[in-house]
This record gives sequence, C-alpha cells and structure tokens, in this order.
Amino acid sequence: MNALTFSFIIPVFNRPDEVQELLNSFTILKGAEGIEIIIVEDGSDIKCDKIIDLFKTNLNIKYFFKDNSGPGDSRNFGMRQAKGNYYIILDSDCLLTENYLDVVKENLQENYVDCFGGPDAAHESFSNLQKAINFAMTSFITTGGIRGGNKKQKNFQPRSFNMGISKRAFEDSGGFGSIHPGEDPDLAIRLNKLGYKTVLFKDAFVYHKRRISWSTFYRQVFKFGSVRPILNFWHPETTKITYWFPTVFSLLFLVSLTLLIFQIKWLFLLFSFYFVAVFVAALISTKSFFIAIQCIFAIFIQFFGYGYGFLKSTLKLKLVKKSPEALFPSLFFENGY
Repeated sequence: MNALTFSFIIPVFNRPDEVQELLNSFTILKGAEGIEIIIVEDGSDIKCDKIIDLFKTNLNIKYFFKDNSGPGDSRNFGMRQAKGNYYIILDSDCLLTENYLDVVKENLQENYVDCFGGPDAAHESFSNLQKAINFAMTSFITTGGIRGGNKKQKNFQPRSFNMGISKRAFEDSGGFGSIHPGEDPDLAIRLNKLGYKTVLFKDAFVYHKRRISWSTFYRQVFKFGSVRPILNFWHPETTKITYWFPTVFSLLFLVSLTLLIFQIKWLFLLFSFYFVAVFVAALISTKSFFIAIQCIFAIFIQFFGYGYGFLKSTLKLKLVKKSPEALFPSLFFENGY
C-alpha cells in the first residue's frame, strides 16, 4: 500500500458561517501536515470565498465554484480535483476534534479499508434543539446504532457528513449518484458489490452542528424515509425488516390512541413505558431535564416523519409502474454517476 495522502472534500451551499467554523476546527487539527482542503461551492448565492481568504495563509485550501448539481455531484467534482489518494468527505455543518485525523490514520494503519464512516456527536456549545435532535438520530434506544453506535455492524453504510473513501474505490464506483438524500448508502452498497469493505471507525467522530428547526427536521426525516424504498428497489438484497419499524411504530401508536377511547389501555401503556425509558436515557446522556423532554418530541417527529415517508414511497413504487426518477423527481439531481 502506498503512503496515504489525504484530501478533505467539503461541498457547501449558502453556508459561509458554517465554513468558517469548520475551517477554524482545521486550525487545531493534529497530524494535518500535507493535507489539502477542497471546498466546492455548489452554485451558492451567498459565497464563502471571503471566509476562505481568511484561512489561506494557514491552511492548504483549494476553492471551486460550480453550477448547482447537488452535494453528491459536488463531492465527485471535488474528488476529481484532489491530489491525495484518500478522500475524507465532510458536511459544512460539521466540526472536527483535534485528534480526528490521528484517529483515522491509526485505524487505517491497523485495518486498512477503502471506505470508512464515523459517527456524529453534539458539542456542549450546541443549542438544546441540536442536542435533542442529535440524541434522536444517534441513540441506540431510537435508531439501534445504525449511525455509528454499533461497531459490530457488517457492511456499515457511512454517511457523507463523515466518510472516507480511497481514490481507487472512487474511480471504480464512479462516486455518488444523483439521488439526494440517500446518495451515501447507495454508494456504500455499490462498493460492497464491487468487493470493497465499508466499516465503522467508531472513535473518528465529528461534531455535527445541524442548522435545523422542528419543521426542517420533519422534512429531513420524511425524505430519509422516502429514499429507503428506492434503495431497496435498486438493491433488493439489502432490504431489512427493521426499515419498517418507524412505520409500524407510528401506526401502532395511532391504534393505541384509538383503543383508549374504548378504555383499552395496555398498548398505550407500552408506549408510555418506552418514552419513560427514552426520557431517562436522554436525561443521563444530556444531563438536562428540558433537553430530555425535547428528545421525546424529536423522536415522535423522527418516527412519524420517516415512517410516513417510507410507507408512502413503498406504496408508490409498488402500485405505480414508473422509475423512481419519474415518481420522485424532487429526490434526484440531474447530474450523477
């Protein structure tokens, strides 16, 4: 194996403030000698060029502006410009820990793989809403560790807010496709089919500073639910019964409320026990009563949004004999592999 040289690939769309915070975290990154940072402005109206100028004397940054074609295509564009032989892909709303790159290097030295993913976490400076949504998205009690809480997962599907891929794997796979969201698990599945391993580096976490509200969180998880049946359609061997859990949870909760009208309480009590457990876990994790309450609300939105999106998309794919691109044009960008 040749010596690894790292290129960080960061697409951005109208987020100069995020880019500034992310680049600030690069200034304290250990083991960063020789790395390059490639920022791809994806047709933004609010550019980050002036922010980048503030860091050019301290960081090796390459800045590109292109027409809007989505984050997947922008990552592909950035990797094609990169000089390194191993690419680390970040979202602009992430912050690096000072040991992030050292942890990645250590993992690759011990167990080299052509594609890895790392988890995300909430920094203590984040807002209560950001911490609550982070808990809902990452806790084992809510998602079962699919975003990095379970190190034993086979063929881990990295998420593109924190993902590494070798130049060889990128060239063999063609990179990200045009679907969004969902372009990252799609790439991981295609890499697995090509014989590449995709693994979790559990300690290579980033702080994921989601700029989000309750309404945008609902739209986000609805889209996550909507794309999973498309991925199952493309890659039927990856279908799992667990993808139905949010839908079943949501439907059963509505049934429990209906049963209460007839004084049948047992199902509602089961849900009550679950949310008490969620509250206790969130309280221990966040050490805040108010955030723990918000975590319950976040989980409701997550399960109902994802579950409804998954059910609607599944039925549409089954009943309407059209391609996913024709059925869900809002989930696809024109460019892609």
